[in-house]
Formats: sequence, C-alpha cells, structure tokens
Amino acid sequence: MIHFCDVSSRLKETISQLEEREKVKDKDVAKSLGLTPQYYAVIKRRNKIPYEAIALFCKKNRLSINWILLKQKPIHLT
Repeated sequence: MIHFCDVSSRLKETISQLEEREKVKDKDVAKSLGLTPQYYAVIKRRNKIPYEAIALFCKKNRLSINWILLKQKPIHLT
C-alpha cells in the first residue's frame, strides 16, 4: 500500500534537489503540484494521494513516477 507520508517525503526530497533548497514545506509541495495549500492539507489529513497532480509534476520535471510513488529507481528519465 502506498502511504501519503512516504510519497510526500519523496516529493519534498525531489523538490529540494530541483530548486536547490534546504527546507521544503507542505505549501511548497502544494505549489509544485499545482494545488492550493488548503487542498493539500485536506488530502494529507485524509491520506489521499493526488495521482494526477503527481503525474503532471513528474512529466514536467522528467521524473519517474515510480520513484515518487514506490521508490523504484531510476529517479530521472532519460
């Protein structure tokens, strides 16, 4: 089963590397996914994964969706 907290932590790690930032907050993840911080807080509380938003984020940044969801390598697509 895929857990929201695992996906969120991989998203934060990826955003940190992409934007060369040390600290990435939930509002930064929401912005990167094209979601409002309020909606992100709701889905976090309900443990719902925003698959479509993650797919678009991965496509835009040439990332493997398997890395974000399942922690399967490779991280970047060629």
